[in-house]
Amino acid sequence: MSTILVTGATGNVGSQVVRELRSRDAPTRAFVRDPEKAGVVLGADVDLAVGDFADATSIRRALDGVETVFLTSGDGPQKVEHETAVIDAAAAAGVSRIVKLTTVGARAGSPLPPFDWHGRIEEHLARSGVPAVILRSNFYMSNLLLSAEPIRHEERLFAPAGRGQIGMIDPRDVAAVAAVLLTTPGHEGNEYVVTGPAAISYQEVADDLTAATGRPVTYVDVPPEAARAALVAAGMPDWLVRHLHAIFGVTREDGLAVTTGTVLALTGRKPRRFADFARDHAAAFGAGTPVQAEGDPAQAVDQG
Repeated sequence: MSTILVTGATGNVGSQVVRELRSRDAPTRAFVRDPEKAGVVLGADVDLAVGDFADATSIRRALDGVETVFLTSGDGPQKVEHETAVIDAAAAAGVSRIVKLTTVGARAGSPLPPFDWHGRIEEHLARSGVPAVILRSNFYMSNLLLSAEPIRHEERLFAPAGRGQIGMIDPRDVAAVAAVLLTTPGHEGNEYVVTGPAAISYQEVADDLTAATGRPVTYVDVPPEAARAALVAAGMPDWLVRHLHAIFGVTREDGLAVTTGTVLALTGRKPRRFADFARDHAAAFGAGTPVQAEGDPAQAVDQG
């Protein structure tokens, strides 16, 4: 089997993809910027291609001998530039397949910046001529770890999500599907939407966290404008404020309630429930941690 290059290899999903591929003994190369961080996240014996999305030479070097690429990167204003640089270099190198990680709702021109970025990258990939597979994920369960501090210290989960439901997915299940798409033929030209087993609300998330931690976690439905003001006050970039405000608006209207059977169909096992994720990360959410005095609800909103 030829080498598979994983970009964004120390990130939320990329690191899990590296682990999945290595568990299958698939030759894997991780494209990373910081080799010390990569050693901590991925282990000392991983084949690293040290470089930067902004460095075309390092991308070309990383692609040497590679036939398949898993394409992902961190969100930010340079996302389109970064990922299209990899696509162009892959096309020039004769790469036979790119599996592009994207998101439910992505489209060029979307008012949500990351959705627009993903959509523009998908369009560029389609024009590149490189055979491609689109892996479209719903909301990651791991995003809830950004709310761990107020959960841990105050036993409260703050979010402007109303009663909306989300078909959220564990990044480990995204990675398991990605590994199938990267190591088996016949997926080129297809799009796969991956979600958790059921759409759940933030109230149900709080209930699962209560069961996992043994502590009563209360969901606080923050008014959307109060949440937006808290994000601005916390100094978040404008694009991220706009995205979070809009994505929670979509959530309140059940716009992310979609679920599919893709994980089961491609991996042979059901996707993890949030209850499973909460148990696996119970310590992060405060199991065994003393409760501190209550803080400002608006201050906690920016955690998630």
